[in-house]
Amino acid sequence: MAEVEMNWYVLRAVSGKEAKVKEYIDAEIRNGRLGGFVSQVLIPTEKVLQMQGGKRVVKERNYLPGYVLVEAKLVGEIAHELRSTPNCLGFLGGLEHPTPLRPSEVNRILGKVDELENEPVDIVIPFTVGENVKVKDGPFSGFSGVIEDVNDEKKTVTVAVKVFGRSQPLTLGFMQVEKE
Repeated sequence: MAEVEMNWYVLRAVSGKEAKVKEYIDAEIRNGRLGGFVSQVLIPTEKVLQMQGGKRVVKERNYLPGYVLVEAKLVGEIAHELRSTPNCLGFLGGLEHPTPLRPSEVNRILGKVDELENEPVDIVIPFTVGENVKVKDGPFSGFSGVIEDVNDEKKTVTVAVKVFGRSQPLTLGFMQVEKE
């Protein structure tokens, strides 16, 4: 009988429960039920910069929400075991015979994950002079204004906001304003 090789498959998971699916499959690998048949479980993530309480916070966000990548040999009941994982909706590509990812797709996804992991987190929010924005953080949150100046080096914008009928210039960070 020919030896079945490891292939990458995509498991669909309940959105937001990808980590639970990965945790469960990893536990099954450690317990020995899936040990020789599943080698890796991966959730593609990317780092995102957010503002929380006036501070910049780097968080990890799913790059492909609702999907978990599994490198496995689907022999015997292994496909059924993976499909019946809690919070798992099944394989992408069919119930009876799941379709493995092509090597080019795997390389693209894994390469993108590695690229996003090593890449320094940078805010790229292009604003232009004359654009209408709304202040979303700080003492002037909720106020609307027009951008007068953009400083890419310092990642700030100068916004003209009307306070008591007078135009007041404010210098705010890119993360403190949003487009209207």
